[in-house]
Amino acid sequence: MAHSVPNRNWSYPTAIKFGVGRISELADHARSIGLKRPLLVTDKALAGLPITAEALDILDKAGLGRALFSEVDANPTEENMKAGIAVYKAGKHDGVICFGGGSALDLGKMIALMADQRPDLSVWDLEDVDDWYTRADASKIAPIIAVPTTAGTGSEVGRAGVLTNSATHKKKIIFHPKLMPAVTICDPALTVGMPKFITAGTGMDALAHCLEAYSSPFYHPMSQGIALEGMRLVFENLPKVYANPNDLDARAHMMSAAAMGAVAFQKGLGAIHSLSHPVGANYNTHHGTTNAVVMPMVLDFNRPGIEDRINAAAAYLGIEGGFDGFREQIMRLRRMLDIPENLSAMGVKRADLDMLTEMALEDPSCGGNPIPMTRENTRALFEAAL
Repeated sequence: MAHSVPNRNWSYPTAIKFGVGRISELADHARSIGLKRPLLVTDKALAGLPITAEALDILDKAGLGRALFSEVDANPTEENMKAGIAVYKAGKHDGVICFGGGSALDLGKMIALMADQRPDLSVWDLEDVDDWYTRADASKIAPIIAVPTTAGTGSEVGRAGVLTNSATHKKKIIFHPKLMPAVTICDPALTVGMPKFITAGTGMDALAHCLEAYSSPFYHPMSQGIALEGMRLVFENLPKVYANPNDLDARAHMMSAAAMGAVAFQKGLGAIHSLSHPVGANYNTHHGTTNAVVMPMVLDFNRPGIEDRINAAAAYLGIEGGFDGFREQIMRLRRMLDIPENLSAMGVKRADLDMLTEMALEDPSCGGNPIPMTRENTRALFEAAL
């Protein structure tokens, strides 16, 4: 009998300990996966903050030490990774606690992945292409615990990390099934101290993940449902946390939305990400904020392929006016969060558009866009976003 439903491989995330105050369980969960000397990896901005000291205290009191590595750039590079591996090996560590936003989570995963691999294997050999991940020795990947302190990337429930090549300025997605954290602690209280622009940028990153997954043409009904509910949580709660950083209920909903976005984008990402990755790699812009800047332009670009689907989403989300109402809701959110108006406002130069277009077309995200991306239409899309 003929049928049109394709064969697909689906995988769902890990053990998530969700709720206010759950950071207190960090040492218990570290012990439960066999860690005796974990290395806590975070970024420079977080290293000196009370929440990081608290996490180290919890580990220390349990006899697990208080080892810290924080030389992590906003767009982490293989140089950061090598420095982290040197600290990991010198301290004879046996696992990584990734603590922070997307950059700390991604870099912590890369340290766990590469610290004990054979010397001739480069991290770039494990890019998310075909079955390249099989080049790594899975038994040599250190156990990972993820503790997000932002509500955006969703890296805490993902099997990949993004690493920027410091020579070529290209962002690469490095994938291995064993990069999925063994345990994730989602404690909304850890996100209260985020600067406003990070709350805004990471929240819009979660929205971008949900929107692109929802719009992707691939078959994945589970992700489709998660993406839709994730968008609802962002629209309802991002304005609340931006206005009142101490609203723990809204913080919790945003933390859920971030994890949901990353689960949903198994279904695919699209032009928002394929544009923002090269911009971030070349101009060092904040990833989520860059996604927010190009979001309306990409929505217009994809309209012929997604109008019916967005009309349905708008109805579910209680937004009047179908596609146009949905687009206006995004514009309202951008204004409320002080998102820059366009890429020019972020410093992007017209002279770089050819290079950025080539990089966008090389980005794996572009394969999930509902409208096929070509050199011509991608260049025109960058023009529109300028």
